[in-house]
Amino acid sequence: MLSEKLCAAFNAQINAELWSAYLYLSMSVDASDRGEKGAANWFMVQFQEEQDHAKIMINHLLSRGNKVVLKPIEGVRTSWDNTLEAFKTTLEHEKKVTSLINSLYELAIEERDYAAQNTLKWFIDEQIEEEENVNEMIYQYEAVEGNRYGLLMMDKELAGRTYNTPSPLAQK
Repeated sequence: MLSEKLCAAFNAQINAELWSAYLYLSMSVDASDRGEKGAANWFMVQFQEEQDHAKIMINHLLSRGNKVVLKPIEGVRTSWDNTLEAFKTTLEHEKKVTSLINSLYELAIEERDYAAQNTLKWFIDEQIEEEENVNEMIYQYEAVEGNRYGLLMMDKELAGRTYNTPSPLAQK
C-alpha cells in the first residue's frame, strides 16, 4: 500500500491526466471546426493517450490496495487561432506535466516506494518523447507557416497518426 501522502499525490496526477485528455479533446474539436481533419486526428490520439495514462495510475493504486478518488475536471480552453498555436500550448502543457511527474517521482523516492518509482519511470521516459514530438510539430508548422500547400501536406501527415496502447496497459 502507498503512504497516504503518495496516494493523494497519485490521485492528483490522475486528475491532471484526465484534465490533459479533456484539453486534447478540446484541441481536436477546435481543429475539426477549422476543417483540419489531420490535426483533429493528432489531438484525438493525444486524448486517448492521456486517458490511458490515467488508467495506468489508477491500476497502480488499485493493485496496491489504495483508493482512487476521482474529482471534477476543471474547464479547458476551447479555441486556438491556428494549429501552430495549439501545438505551442501543447508544449507548455507537456512541460508542466513533466514537472508534475518529476515531483511525484521525487515523493516516491522520499517515501522509499520502489514500486511507485518503477511505474513513474515509464512516465518520465514518456514525457521526454511527448516533448520531443511536440517540438517537432512546432518546427514543421513554423517551416510551412503562410504556405497553404505546406499546411495541407502537414494536415495530411497528421491524419496518418495512429493510436498505440501504452506498454503498461498492453501487458495486462
